[in-house]
Amino acid sequence: MSTFESADQRSIGVGGTRVRYYVDGPAEARPIVFVHGVGIDSATVSWREAFPELAEDYRVYALDLPGHGDSDAVPDNVVPDAAYYADALDAFFDALDVLDATLVGASTGGAIALAYAFDTPARIGRLVLVDSYGLDETMGGNRSAAYAKTPFLMETAWWALKRSRRLTERTLRDVVHPENLDDALVDDAVRELQRPNAGDAYRRFQRAEVGWSGFETSFADRMDELPVPTLFVHGKDDPLVPADHAKRASDAAPVADRFFLAECGHLPQREHPEAFVARLHAWLDRV
Repeated sequence: MSTFESADQRSIGVGGTRVRYYVDGPAEARPIVFVHGVGIDSATVSWREAFPELAEDYRVYALDLPGHGDSDAVPDNVVPDAAYYADALDAFFDALDVLDATLVGASTGGAIALAYAFDTPARIGRLVLVDSYGLDETMGGNRSAAYAKTPFLMETAWWALKRSRRLTERTLRDVVHPENLDDALVDDAVRELQRPNAGDAYRRFQRAEVGWSGFETSFADRMDELPVPTLFVHGKDDPLVPADHAKRASDAAPVADRFFLAECGHLPQREHPEAFVARLHAWLDRV
């Protein structure tokens, strides 16, 4: 079976920015496009386990968003908010002429995928939201906003993370279910933190997206307009995005299924990869 490293690694220009992506699987198979979150994340961090499994039966793409992984930094003259990344995703779809794709977004990548689904529904046939932001307007709050809008605090935190594997591991323990954290996930996070300009896109994204009353990008009042069948996957113990957000969103969506994983935090695709892949496979077989 293939591994993430054995996939083809290619680059394309997206709005003047070089974007690295991975592709594998039969050329004629139904496409899946993976979108990771913003922060200590990249195609490898989010999709290392799921990508090769699904490439057995699907044409699978996983891009490094600008400012992450092996892609170029976000240009200084743009604001890297959800709309910016949705536009980058649109350019990616256009460049590769991907049609009728299953778009899978995790964490803030879910908010990006939602923005794209509402703006360009003709390009995708199905949507999968994994512990997604953008499902409720109450994310954030004053403490998060104060952190996001105080550059010194954010820069100090990232400076410390880049220099301490132990601190990186402790940070991940606050995100995933403690029993699910392994060395491979820590290694991938440490590797992402060593990338030049790591954290820059995240800090700028946070300043743009985290407001005093919550997360600026919210589709809570549009869930009943979702234009494609959607699967909501969520860890029951997610400390960042409450599982109730996914429950309410899936109840409101016109055509939706949901799958909640017990003893799972914010990264189901890394914490329980076999269950994640099996459930996604089963859902795709019938939609």
